[in-house]
Formats: sequence, structure tokens, C-alpha cells
Amino acid sequence: MFHPLPLFIGLRYLRGRSGDKFGRFVSYMSTAGIAIGVMSLIAVMAVMNGFEGQLKHRILNVLPQGVINNPHIDLDEKKQFLQWEGVVGMAPFLQTGAVLQSPESLGAGVLFGIDPQANEPVREFLKEGSFDALVPKGYNLVLGQKRAMQLGVSLGDKVRVIISSRTQFTPLGRIPLQRNFKVVGIYETGTDIDDQMFYTHIEDLARLMRLSPSKNASVRLFLDDPFDVQRIQIFAKLNGYEWSDWRAFRGELFQAVKMEKNIMGLMLSLIILVASFNMISALIMVVMEKKSEVAILNTQGMTPASVVAVFVVQGASSGIIGSILGGGAGVLIAKNINEIMAFFQLDLLGPGIELPVVVKPDQVLMIVLSAIALSFIATLYPSIKAASVRPAEALRYE
Repeated sequence: MFHPLPLFIGLRYLRGRSGDKFGRFVSYMSTAGIAIGVMSLIAVMAVMNGFEGQLKHRILNVLPQGVINNPHIDLDEKKQFLQWEGVVGMAPFLQTGAVLQSPESLGAGVLFGIDPQANEPVREFLKEGSFDALVPKGYNLVLGQKRAMQLGVSLGDKVRVIISSRTQFTPLGRIPLQRNFKVVGIYETGTDIDDQMFYTHIEDLARLMRLSPSKNASVRLFLDDPFDVQRIQIFAKLNGYEWSDWRAFRGELFQAVKMEKNIMGLMLSLIILVASFNMISALIMVVMEKKSEVAILNTQGMTPASVVAVFVVQGASSGIIGSILGGGAGVLIAKNINEIMAFFQLDLLGPGIELPVVVKPDQVLMIVLSAIALSFIATLYPSIKAASVRPAEALRYE
């Protein structure tokens, strides 16, 4: 079978000779370094994707993803929001800061007035009770598990809701608006949201705040991708709407997660970079050793471009092999990381808690291709150096 000459010679050089043990060792270590770097990067990024996905599911799905704050929006105007790209739902919405008081304790947070008949994502995390118990004039309340424990209340208990931002006149002077509410539901997301967000019917909150739910309610938008909120914000402001979104509540958290993910990726990419520099060293050693052979090939008519191709094939083959092996091993480890940790009896998050893992094929492909490209770039200088060998000088003492 015919093989292109540079490919044939490059693959022969890749295998090396039996006496060239040190050169082969350096070459193998370069390949192993690239494989380890790619494997580590894929496994770590899969775990970081999992954590980001968990935070997105447990926090961003519960928080108001986007809010149109303009009051007095009529029904026809609200319907146009569903035509915006990325918006998959909407619901009337009120919110205010509130203090909850029980016989045992008190705590502050954000009270949301919602329509229970709308698609309320926090339903998924309901632990006790029912959202259907939030009925108009019922003055019922759904709390997070942490807040319920802190207040020492359970289903059926009463808590006093105090709204300090709005007051009323009494014979004793101006006092905050307040009323007793009955706990009819307890939810648990496993995040600090459980301690800070409470839910009641929008009509009850509007009545308590002396507002009209039909005129003063904001519009809560549900987004297909909460991370795409910037584009929708620009579109809303161009149309003259007052806008707020989840970034006002948890923007710093997700910025920190993104920064940590980028830093981890950069640190692990350095492993691949170091392995690529080792490949340069290995190829330079090969070029020094093969000077006479390159000179002979030149005298027999091989062009400088073909000589470059020979050593590019040798170096890039190591990079390709290392990248593919590392990619396969990284995916395998990422998908079985919880079983591996259980085998070694490692409990990083506590007993019975597994690491969330999300392997993104496009991310894996990008990492593998980037490692291959870096390996190819690393071969260029030694390959060009080999092409510059002068046959007369190389063969003078042969």
C-alpha cells in the first residue's frame, strides 16, 4: 500500500529505534502529559458544569428571572412579552421586603405575591403542604425550610408579617403594615433561598399593602435561558420598560462561579502547555540525532517542505494520540466519578451526597481540538529547524 513519504518516515521516527530509549522516553512523557492535562481538564470542567447547573436549577429557576416593573400595563400589552425571543411564560407579580415574627423568633426576607395558578417553579421543591392553599383572602404563607426552623413554626402555625416599607396611621402614631398569616407550605431548595423568600397570594399582599393587584402588579417573565437575560434586558429598555432581574439577587454568586470555572480551566490548561514544551524539547533532540538522515534525504531530492512535514507528523502524532486518549479517559472518569470516589471512600460533600456532573460534548471536542492544535504549533519550530540542515555540513564527518 502506498504511503506519502513524509507520513511514512514521520511514523517511523515516532516509534523510534530500539537503542534510542531516552528519546522515546521523553516522547512518551510528552504524550502522557498531554493526555493527563486533557483528562483532568475534561473531568474538572464536567464537575464545574454540574455545580453551575445545580445552582441554575435551584436558584435561578426560583428567583424572578426577569421583571417588568411598569405598573398599569394592560392585558394586550402583556401578551406581547410572550412574543419576545427567549421568553417562555409570564405571570403577575408583587414583591416587598418583610419581617416575619413568631412567638420564638423573627427574621427578614422578601415576600412575593404570586398567582398560584401560574407556573410557579418553586412548586417542584415543595416539601410539605400545598401551593393550592394560597387562596385570595386566605392570608396564607409558604416558607422555606430554613426560615421555618429558625422561626420554630410548622404547617398550620401563625406568623406575623410586618411590611416596614409601608405604614398606617393609628392612635399610637404611624406603624408598619402588619397582619397574621397562616403557614400552609414549606419548601426546600437546599440553598440560602430557603431562608430569604416567602410566598403568599398576590391579592392578599396587594390588599395588605393597600394596592390594586390589577394596576400595581409587575410582570414576571420566565426565560428559556436565565443566562441570556442581558439581551432581553436591552430589548425591554429599548421599548421603554423598567427592568429588573435575578442578577440583583444573585449576580455576584454566579459571577464568582464563572470566574472560578475560568481559573480552573486556565490552571489545568497549563498542564497541556507544559507537555507541549516537552514535545518541543523531544523534537529538538530527534532533529539533532537525525541530522545525517535528513541530509541524506535532502541529497536524494526531498524538499524542505517535505522535511518539515516529516517532523510535524512525528510531533503532531504524539499530540493527537495524547489528546484522544486523554479525552476518552476524561469522559470516562467524569461519568463515573461518584463510583470512583465511593470506591476510595471519599466523601467530599458529606455522606450520601454525590458530585453533580454534566459532560458537554461540544466542550470536550473543543478541549481535544485545542490540545491537538497546540501540539501542532509546538512542532513547527523544531520542524523548520530540521529543514534548515545543510547536507554538506551534516555529512562532513560521516
